[in-house]
Amino acid sequence: MPHLHYAALVSPRSVFLTLILVVTVSVYLGEWLSLRSSTGNVASACRACSFFLGLFLIWVAVASPIAALDHELLTMHMLQHLLLMTLAPPLIWLGVPVHPVSHGLPRQSIKSLLVPWWRSRAAKRLGKALGKLRFSWLAACAALVGWHIPRLFALGMQSVTWHLFEQLSFLVTGLLFWWPVVQPSRGAFRQDLSMILYLFFATLPCDILSGFLVFSDRVVYPIYFSSSHLWGFSPVVDQQCAAALMWTCVTVVYLVAGVVLTMRLLTPHALSQVGFVPSKLRGGGIAQQVSQGLEAP
Repeated sequence: MPHLHYAALVSPRSVFLTLILVVTVSVYLGEWLSLRSSTGNVASACRACSFFLGLFLIWVAVASPIAALDHELLTMHMLQHLLLMTLAPPLIWLGVPVHPVSHGLPRQSIKSLLVPWWRSRAAKRLGKALGKLRFSWLAACAALVGWHIPRLFALGMQSVTWHLFEQLSFLVTGLLFWWPVVQPSRGAFRQDLSMILYLFFATLPCDILSGFLVFSDRVVYPIYFSSSHLWGFSPVVDQQCAAALMWTCVTVVYLVAGVVLTMRLLTPHALSQVGFVPSKLRGGGIAQQVSQGLEAP
């Protein structure tokens, strides 16, 4: 069955997403400049660059010309998944986005909508569930493995709605997965031995899936038989390149994160991070950050 979603998907969605990202950048940048001028903290520029790079990678994956190639090559489709799930989320959390974005939004809207919800019992229960490592790990693994089941993969390629849901699930589960590893309130890797094991076990589903696709002698996703075979890639070669890309990228990213965590455990003082979030906000969660920021004069 042909790829149905690109006739009505590329242009309107790209423009809409680009506008959302531009607004997000504007809000973040405005608050970052305000905090920088008032506190004189210049070291936070790296965090701002990290946040902007994370948003840029999301744009590349979903709204750039590369996004129009995922129906032609499985390699490009896999690149989208890696950008949304493996590369963009840690960069966004390293940018400490909660404080500048929440303070950059209209204060009255936050007071009337966000703060009451953050203080509710349902929000506390949700935050407690999301903070569990097993939940974040299972959510990321379910998204990775589930969307690579041939039937679900074909569903995402043939439906506008399901394709959008697929990409959103990769981004959301990626943010959830990296939340325990990178502390969003400080923009620093968490100093905990369990994080190294967390990253190690997260590579196992990826290794199994990548190994199966690399060494399979048949095309797992028949939908690419009808593609234009860009760059002279046959469906089998394309499948092997996509799997090798995922295998290599995930291994390298998780290895780098593991090395940073190990170094911080061995020399925590030497590698302490400095951010633009005021120290009185660093110890709290999102609800505390939002509420304390709104109470400030």
